[in-house]
Amino acid sequence: MKHVIILGSTGSIGTQALDVVREHPHTYQIDGLGAGGQNLTLLAQQAYEFDVPYVAIAQLGKIPAFLEVFAQITPKKQQPEVFEGDDAMAQLARSARCEGVVLNGITGSVGLKPTLAALESGATLALANKESLVAGGGLISGAMRRPGQIVPVDSEHSALAQALSSGVHNRGLTSLNLDGESNVRRLILTASGGPFRGKKRADLAAVSPEQALNHPTWAMGPVVTINSSTLMNKALELIEAAYLFDIAPQDIVPVVHPQSIVHSMVEFHDGSTIAQASPPDMKLPIALGLSWPQRLEAVAQPCAWDGAQTWTFEPLDHETFPAIEIARMAVAQSSLHPAVMNAANEECVAAFLAGALPYLDIVDVVREVLDSFEAQEHVSLEIVGQTERWARTQARELIARRGK
Repeated sequence: MKHVIILGSTGSIGTQALDVVREHPHTYQIDGLGAGGQNLTLLAQQAYEFDVPYVAIAQLGKIPAFLEVFAQITPKKQQPEVFEGDDAMAQLARSARCEGVVLNGITGSVGLKPTLAALESGATLALANKESLVAGGGLISGAMRRPGQIVPVDSEHSALAQALSSGVHNRGLTSLNLDGESNVRRLILTASGGPFRGKKRADLAAVSPEQALNHPTWAMGPVVTINSSTLMNKALELIEAAYLFDIAPQDIVPVVHPQSIVHSMVEFHDGSTIAQASPPDMKLPIALGLSWPQRLEAVAQPCAWDGAQTWTFEPLDHETFPAIEIARMAVAQSSLHPAVMNAANEECVAAFLAGALPYLDIVDVVREVLDSFEAQEHVSLEIVGQTERWARTQARELIARRGK
């Protein structure tokens, strides 16, 4: 029985992870659930169903309401211990067993502190929170307790980890493989292209939140979906891959693959390319994150190889979608520039969803904030936090000016 803590249990990643656990009830035991606090009813139902001893709620003042909902579901059952506030998720992650798994499915850079706490506990970290590595990649290697402690859950990075395990690769945070030099030439990150694939910049001037939230392939939360439409999500994934696999950003190549069947590929020096292919179902990388390196049975339907199908790959339009090149420049400047990029983007996405910022201005404002940032040489969790606060303030000021 593997012990599991799920951070972000009421979100897309967390609910699908619990589906995996339901389908394999004798494999996992849920020791704790963490959520932001917007859906206390669902959190209470999850805590009751999986009989968890610990719950974490990021929002302050939510404990009485949560316990009231929990008591309505089951007045006779002992209530879980509840942590709340900014440190609640990290506190829950610190309680993880060394032989267990912490799945970090939180959205945003607030996931960095729980990521560090999970690593310090010695547990395996199944990482779906890419912003942890974007904001604090320079800190994460120092927090690791053993090689291979991080298992990526993003579909692209899970695909890369699986493909890399077929070659010789022993660098980076995952330390997946054998001794010796890496044979990897390039990592190929596939992107669906989002709802605006094939559009030019002039076509996107009047995009509404409803249009940007209409992703053709994946069902995700609003922030990730908007990021996918601007390709900022792929830019963040490029930075994540650079840290995870110790690969130079210029050797990570995003390509558009609208069918979303090939989730990413590894190109080796001998000219061979290994791809991981499966239908677009996040339960596959989630399940692998919980069970790595073993695979569970019957997680999802495989591809129908006995039927005709066509896969296409297209180059990225960097003029219309400049986020990738901005990410490359950010990584080249300092370990803090990606944190600035991510924090500014979070502010811009929130403003766009609120109707306070035009769609094309999302990435433009991010670039302006990055251009005005001067990094410090020393990096710590406190400095990352200060840097993010500075970036958010700068982004808000630029957004306000554009609204006048």
